[in-house]
Amino acid sequence: MQLFDFFPQAKLDRIAELLDQKKRWINQDKKGFLRYRTPMEKVAHLRSSLNDFSGEVVRIGQDSDIRPEEQQCVYEVLKGFMPWRKGPFSVFGIEIDAEWRSERKWNRILPNLPDLSGKIIADIGSNNGYYMFRMQPQQPALVLGFEPYVHHYFAFNLLNTFAGCENLRTELLGIEHLPLFPDSFDVIFCMGILYHRPSPIAALQELHTALKPDGCLIIESQAIPGEEPVALFPEQTYAKVPGTWFVPTSSCLSNWLKRAGFSQVECFQSHAMSREEQRRTDWMEFESYEDFIDKDDPTRTIEGYPAPLRVFFKASK
Repeated sequence: MQLFDFFPQAKLDRIAELLDQKKRWINQDKKGFLRYRTPMEKVAHLRSSLNDFSGEVVRIGQDSDIRPEEQQCVYEVLKGFMPWRKGPFSVFGIEIDAEWRSERKWNRILPNLPDLSGKIIADIGSNNGYYMFRMQPQQPALVLGFEPYVHHYFAFNLLNTFAGCENLRTELLGIEHLPLFPDSFDVIFCMGILYHRPSPIAALQELHTALKPDGCLIIESQAIPGEEPVALFPEQTYAKVPGTWFVPTSSCLSNWLKRAGFSQVECFQSHAMSREEQRRTDWMEFESYEDFIDKDDPTRTIEGYPAPLRVFFKASK
């Protein structure tokens, strides 16, 4: 099936025009695109004989699938896609230890995961597709990743070129494009996105619009400790991240969800962040969590704000 066959309610002409613009944009011979597209083309002919997405490591292929010189080439291409934020992956026997131990987040979601079999799913801010691949064992009809960043878009397409999952697809779209897909998705995942939006209520309303009636939202966010329904608005940065706007308490996020139109709102998981879950590795060599937190007081960020929790909610339309 073609992409648009899944979305009879969507604003198809506008989406087609937008995707055509994006395609022409990334096909330009500019350094920012060629740094990913050119190396990807060197290995685009390789295919995995076996994929295993059922475990904590997303496994695409085996080392026996390709010759040693091809494996070395794949290794160099994968290194060129650093930093790897989500993972872990194993690609033709090459182990990618990403910054985030993303399997931990997925394990927290699993007991509350709705049935994905045959469903149409959106993953907002899908990054390199780690969670999309983890959804695959339930055989969804389609998982569409919304990923506006070129680096992550090409990383997913590199991995899925090897894996060949036809029901997984990423487009250079953001959460702001969800109104083009009214009543379109059975399940939407929105993880690690909301606090990057200057208007969290508008973002939640966009998520609500795109869900089918009785659809399910899984949302995960940074949060601050506290019982009061309030949100932190940092002066400049929060944990060194300039693109952070509102960091709510759990009760505040619950109220946001309800006032955005969601029902059956449930916080099913909350935990403190740690350097064991987000850290530097050989595949992500820049600053990470331990650099964002006060070294003398791990309950505070480097700016002096409360250190982040991660909260998980499930809600219905």
